Formats: sequence, structure tokens, C-alpha cells
Amino acid sequence: MDVSVTVETQMTYSNSYTILHEEAYMTQEDDWDRDLLLDPAWEKQQRKTFTAWCNSHLRKAGTQIENIEEDFRNGLKLMLLLEVISGERLPKPDKGKMRFHKIANVNKALDFICSKGVKLVSIGAEEIVDGNAKMTLGMIWTIILRFAIQDISVEETSAKEGLLLWCQRKTAPYRNVNVQNFHISWKDGLALCALIHRHRPDLIDYAKLRKDDPIGNLNTAFEVAEKFLDIPKMLDAEDIVNTPKPDEKAIMTYVSCFYHAFAGAEQAETAANRICKVLAVNQENEKLMEEYEKLASELLEWIRRTIPWLENRVAEQTMRSMQQKLEDFRDYRRIHKPPRVQEKCQLEINFNTLQTKLRLSNRPAFMPSEGKMVSDIANAWKGLEQVEKGYEEWLLTEIRRLERLDHLAEKFKQKCAMHETWTSGKEELLSQKDYESASLMEIRALMRKHEAFESDLAAHQDRVEQIAAIAQELNELDYHDAVTVNARCQGICDQWDNLGTLTQKRRDSLERVEKLWETIDQLYLEFAKRAAPFNNWMDGAMEDLQDMFIVHSIEEIQSLITAHDQFKATLPEADKERMATIGIQNEILKIAQTYGIKLTGINPYTNLSQQDIANKWDTVKHLVPLRDQMLQEEVARQQANERLRRQFAAQANIIGPWIQTKMEEISHVSVDIAGSLEEQMNSLKQYEQNIINYKSNIDKLEGDHQLSQESLIFDNKHTNYSMEHIRVGWEQLLTTIARTINEVENQILTRDAKGISQEQLNEFRASFNHFDRRNGMMDPDDFRACLISMGYDLGEVEFARIMTLVDPNNTGVVTFQAFIDFMTRETAETDTAEQVMASFKILASDKSYITVEELRRELPPDQAEYCISRMTRALYGESDL
Repeated sequence: MDVSVTVETQMTYSNSYTILHEEAYMTQEDDWDRDLLLDPAWEKQQRKTFTAWCNSHLRKAGTQIENIEEDFRNGLKLMLLLEVISGERLPKPDKGKMRFHKIANVNKALDFICSKGVKLVSIGAEEIVDGNAKMTLGMIWTIILRFAIQDISVEETSAKEGLLLWCQRKTAPYRNVNVQNFHISWKDGLALCALIHRHRPDLIDYAKLRKDDPIGNLNTAFEVAEKFLDIPKMLDAEDIVNTPKPDEKAIMTYVSCFYHAFAGAEQAETAANRICKVLAVNQENEKLMEEYEKLASELLEWIRRTIPWLENRVAEQTMRSMQQKLEDFRDYRRIHKPPRVQEKCQLEINFNTLQTKLRLSNRPAFMPSEGKMVSDIANAWKGLEQVEKGYEEWLLTEIRRLERLDHLAEKFKQKCAMHETWTSGKEELLSQKDYESASLMEIRALMRKHEAFESDLAAHQDRVEQIAAIAQELNELDYHDAVTVNARCQGICDQWDNLGTLTQKRRDSLERVEKLWETIDQLYLEFAKRAAPFNNWMDGAMEDLQDMFIVHSIEEIQSLITAHDQFKATLPEADKERMATIGIQNEILKIAQTYGIKLTGINPYTNLSQQDIANKWDTVKHLVPLRDQMLQEEVARQQANERLRRQFAAQANIIGPWIQTKMEEISHVSVDIAGSLEEQMNSLKQYEQNIINYKSNIDKLEGDHQLSQESLIFDNKHTNYSMEHIRVGWEQLLTTIARTINEVENQILTRDAKGISQEQLNEFRASFNHFDRRNGMMDPDDFRACLISMGYDLGEVEFARIMTLVDPNNTGVVTFQAFIDFMTRETAETDTAEQVMASFKILASDKSYITVEELRRELPPDQAEYCISRMTRALYGESDL
């Protein structure tokens, strides 16, 4: 059953390629449980076709079946069928007639099928023994796939695709035939007749066939195939014609018999295959060159567009705008850049693969357009990462600056509002000349009142200095509305200077009054003097209790809590001062009652009353617990931030070393993996899949990182790994494993193109590893020792010649790829120019020339036209074919 149209030197690669692709195809076809409804017409066709196919093999053992689901129920004929088609002996069947005997026999058959690498999906022995028609047909189709179709290989395709390609090539020259599938394309019978006529023109006169006579065409093909080709009739012409879409499996089974009947010795087709192979390599290389140029242009253009965006460091004026810039940058790192990283990696892989293919086909190395070399792309990428590196740090710095500015601006507004409220009307009051018409007692009262005002004015000096200091800091931090701030600050300072001038003028006027104020009650003055600073203290306390704050750590909020606790510790002493001040007012009332003084109820030295002190004291006591609550809420927020820091650090301290470990492992993996290159490739891809599966940990860390930034957390003392470190390490890890896989793929290309065996390649690898002391590179002395160990008798001249081959750039080292290229040139069998010319001679029927018609008849259309165009250009010196 190992019929193949490939030449003998390609058998190993083709067979492995066929098995890999057939497994995927058979897995899809065997999923019978999903096909719960089987079309009745298809079932009828499958019954007839599969029965005839089975009988074509069972008759070799002197038996046959009549009913496909009944005759296989005991498992005996099923085991016999498998022995006939495989040529192998199955275990001895159970002779009993009980149900468990039958199940045992069917299981032996199914186990044998599974041993051939076939996956039986939803097919069990019980269903076969019970005569389940759908399962029985599915099992027979699996056997047909494995033993009649799987080994079909045409031009490195296999199974269904290979059989379809074979049919298309054989029927391409025939009119009214267009084979695109295994159902509709065969309904008129012309495709079957064309297959027979192509190989046995003596059996059918194709020119007399009519497209409008499908039944006649089908019956002609069935009868000729049965009589002269020993292919039993497996289909009914009427069933095929009257079914809108004939059963694909039935048609494929019947057509595969023609393939095995005709595909034995086709020397011309083999020659055509050789030519097609050379042409296909040329076409594929040109396609890879075009793809490289296109991808390189797109990547360089994207880098060119992105760098100016990252270089733009013009800060926005609002927090919202800067946060939007940060979100845009996160989208760039999370969404827009990763595909470009993959494109850059794929571009390098495609470039290396193309150079390997060109070298293997003895073609000149590919030189990209100016400015599109791999080094050009690497330099452009390096420039991108350099400008990207500082962009996020700049964004975060600007956000911190704007956050500080917003805080200061709000604090500036609050202090200005409080100050402006206090100064409201003060200029008018100081400008009054009430003392000119006042009595002596009133003048003395005005003097005391003015002294109290001066005390109050001095107390407010600190707030004015704070307002000026905040305005200066806003200017230093480049606040966007600094003009308004400066104007307001200047107005307050000018007003303050004017108040000072007016205060001094009023004092000078009052001091000119000659008489003393002996009759003014000293208790009023004492109350005013004690009430004013206490009132100012309460104003300051209320201001501090309502003061906004911004902290970034638990230590900072604890410092505020400590200060607040210290303030609360002063409340008992302040309460004593309050009681003492109120006691003065009580003393005034007592004296007035004692001496019959009629009080107006107004203290001439101050506007503060006992009720004012009580109200403000109540306000202070009310604000204390509110301040406690605000501080505790901030403690909770800082504790949550600390948990976010620890949560991020816990993952980062695992992921960072994990990435570093994987990078170290990958540097040794290609040397340490044993077995065939395919096994190495599978191991590396499994290794790559494990790395890709780890991506969820990176994504989770990204989520924690975003939560930290959303909470305005910009430092983390619990880890040395930043998110940027993890991102860069992850990208390097993906690139490294992709390059390692590409190296093994290139070795497979080299092995298959040069025709060397896996054993030779393993021997080369073992020899290289033995003398490799520089992790993938050998010194010239080690290389000489390696060659001598492999049987080379080297003189100085010969060794110098070999070194020019393996180290053309005179780097002083020999890489494993260069070593493999040299060894394969020494041992491999390739499609030489003489072999290709011999193939053309076969197609030309030993003539010294070949015609366009012969090329179009023997080659696929696209490759025939490609070959003709290249030969035409070669006549004028424009091609190197």
C-alpha cells in the first residue's frame, strides 16, 4: 500500500509529512458522533461502495460479505479483512457465539486499528456487535482512510488533498472535466472516463462521450474498470446522478482504487515532479522576498509614525488630559505594540528561512532594498524603544506634578477665601473718623478696640505669608492658571499693605487724644485681649481640622494622626482658657449688678461675645471627630495601597526570576534535546506552548500594575522588578524561543533538501557538541579536531579552504549551522542541474528540445506558465533558471 509518486530520495520526508497531515484529516473525518443524521442517499451509496471495497479484499481469502452491518457483528470477518489488507497476523479470535465472544473479537480488530496510529472517536465494539449501521460505516471508512488513502502522497500533499491533486493533474487536459471535489465533480462520469483514458486510451474512446449522458458515461467507466482494471463496481450510476450531492466518502473510496491501479510506474510524472519542485522553490523564494519587502516597509512606516508621538513631551494642563495620555500609552503597550513585536520576530524568521532556502538551492543570498535590511529594522526598533523608555516616566512625573498643583490651587483658594472674608469691610472701618465727635469714654473705648484689632491683624499675618508662599510654589511648578493666582495674591498683598497703613494712621489719631481712659472697665479690655487670641486659636484650629492633605504612605498618614493626637491633647487646656474667658464676662455682669452699672450688652473693645466663643468651641469639638474619620479613611486607603504593592511584588518576584530562568534554559535547549529533529521541534513547540500558557500570569500582573497606577501608587519597596522590566523580559523570551524553533526548522529544511538521514544529522550534532566549548560555536582548532575525529585527513591548504566555506566573514568561530551546511554539502544528494535537465529530456521524449504544448500537458497550469516565461527570459539572458 506504499504507492507514491515521489522519487526514492524523498520518501522519508514525504511519508512523515503524509502521516502528520493525515492524522489531522482523519481526526476530523472520524468525528461520527457529531453527525447524528446521515443522509439516506449517502448511506445507501456508502453501503454499496464499502461492501464492494471489503469484498475486493475478502475474495483473496475466499469469502465475502452481503450485509455490511450484519456480517461484521461477530468480528471474525472484520479481523480477516484487516489481516488481508495489512499483511499482518491478528491475535487468535474467540470461537464462541456468545455476545462477549463477539465483543472480544471486535475489540481485537479495533485495537489493531488503533495500533496503526488511528484515533477511533465514539466507535465502540458494542455498537458494531449490535449492528449499528452508522458506527459500522464509520469504522469501515476509518479502515479505508488508513490502508487505502493515507499513504497517497503527491507533491508533498497527502491523503484527501493528495488524491484530489492527482485526479486534477490527470484530468486537466480533458474537455468538460473540472475536478474540484469528491462529490459534484464526478456526477457526469466524464472525470472517471478521463482517468481511464489518460492511462489506458485503448479502453475508452473519450471523443465519443457526451456530457448530457451521465448514466452512460458512469456505466462505461464502471464496466471497463471491472473488466480490464480489476476494480469492482462499487457505485450505481442512477444513485450518483439522482443525488444532489453524492457521498464524498463513497466517491473517494472508489477513486482511490484507480490511483492504486495507475500510480505504480509513471516515469514521466516523476520527471515532471522534479521540475515542478525546482520551479516551486523558485516561486516560493520570490514570494518570500516580496512578503519580506512588504512587511519590512509596513513595520518601518509604523515605527516612523510612532516615534514622533513618543517624542512629544508637551505636557497637558489638566489631570484628566494627562491621565488620557497615560491611558493611550497603556493601550499602545498592551494593544498596538505586541503585534508589531511579533511582526518584527516573524520578519527575522522569514529572512533566515529565505536565506537558508536560497543557500540550499544554490541561489544567491537575498539582499533587501536599501534601508530594509534586518539591521536597519533592528536600529529603527532600537530607536523606538529608546524614546519609549522615558515616555511613561515623564507621564507619571507630570501626573504627580498636576496632582500637587491641584492640591495647592485648592488650598490657595480656601485660604484666600478665609482671608478675604476676614478683611471684608476692614478698610472702611479703619477709614472712619468716629473719634472726632466721640466722648472721652468712647475715645478710650475706640483705642482699646483698635489695640484688639492690631492683635487680630498680627495674628492674620501668617495666613498672608502662607498665601504668598503657595502662590510662589504654583508659579515654580508652572501652574496653568498662574496669571489668575498671581493677580489674586497681589490683590491680597496690596490690600494687606493698605490695612497696615490705615491701622497705623488710626493709631496715630487715637494717640493724639490727651485724656486717659481711666473709667474704661479693665475687665472688658481683659476679655477682649483673651478672647481675640483664643478666637484666633479656634479659627486656626478649625482651619487645620478642615485642611486638605495628600499622603503617599502609611508613615505619612501616621505622622498626621500623631499631630492630630497632639492637638487633641491641647483641648483640655484650651477648655480652661475658654472657661477663664467666659469667667471674665461673668465677672463683668457681677460687678455691674453690684454697683448698678447699666450695660449696653456690647463690649467696646471687641465684637466677640460669649456666644461667639461658645459657638466656635462647639464647632471645634464637632470638627475633631470628623478629622478623626478622615484620617482613619486615609489610613485604610494607604493600607489598601500597601496591599496592592505587596500583591504586585509577590507576583513580580516570581515572574521575574521565572523569565530569567527560562531564558537560561532556552540558551541550552537546542543542544540538550535528544532524538530526531521532529521530536526536537515537538519538544520546543511544547516548550513554547508552556511559555505562552504562562501569559495569563503576565496579564494578571498587568492588571495589578494598572490597579496600582489607578490608585496613584508610583513606588514599591517590596520588589526590584518593575512592570517595564517584566514586559521587556517577556518579549525577549518569546523572541528567543521563536528563534530557537526557527533554527531547528532550518535544520529540517537542510536535512530534507540535502537528503541526509536522521542518523547522520544526530552524528553531526554529537560531534559538534563534543568539541563545542563556547555554547554553540567552535574555535578553528576545535573544528579541526572535530573533522579529524570524523575521518578527514586535513592539510593546511585543505583546512584553510574549508574555513573559507564555514567562516566566510573570518569571525574566528564556526557555528552549528555552518558546520551542518558543510557536512551536508559533503554527504547530501540534491537535485543537480544534470538531474533537472534529464527530467526535461524525459518529458521531451528524448528530443533535444521540449515544446510549450508538452510543458502545458505534463506540468500543472501555474507552474507550466511560470516555466515557459522563465525559459523565454533565459533566451535573452534575463533569467538564471
